[in-house]
Amino acid sequence: MQENPQQMTQIRWYGRGGQGAITAAKVVAEATFKSGYGGVVMAPTFGTERRGAPVSTSLKISREKIYDLSPIRFPDIVVVLDYLILNEVDVTVGLKPGGLLIINSPRPLSDHQFPDFRVAVANVTKLGIEAGLRKGIVNSGIIGALGKAGGLVDIEMLSECIAAEFVGRKPQENAKAAQLVYAATQICEPSTGAANA
Repeated sequence: MQENPQQMTQIRWYGRGGQGAITAAKVVAEATFKSGYGGVVMAPTFGTERRGAPVSTSLKISREKIYDLSPIRFPDIVVVLDYLILNEVDVTVGLKPGGLLIINSPRPLSDHQFPDFRVAVANVTKLGIEAGLRKGIVNSGIIGALGKAGGLVDIEMLSECIAAEFVGRKPQENAKAAQLVYAATQICEPSTGAANA
């Protein structure tokens, strides 16, 4: 049985070595599976493993079993754990028109203009510190932005899976970071420039 690509959500993640993009994708994979998605495929792409170098990973989610294990070429959603990566990598390559771009940035939504895409922005770094995490821990928080803007899984399930993943490593603080980011994420629709919280 061939899968209808329309039923699959493809997410590409960009972070830096040591930021935990792969862990974030793994948590979302777990949460979507527990929420009834029958197909979840994660494909880490390590490339250069130097700490601080840009890295990416891919996640495919479907209500049905996924048979297509090929790399993602045309993502529906792109998640960026560090806005400075926008200066180094064209993160929108292949992103479908009207697709969703999620960015951890201290800058306002108006500074991130991508007219062909929905854009969601939150200061994940700052909110992580407010939740009790050390500076630079952004992988749990960015999950909250994906929860708000992507609408794939509710924040309660995401928080539960975050706490389970970070057992022994500030589970409640990591879950709180996601919740704070969820509440603070601002979203701009394509072309209109209209923002909503």
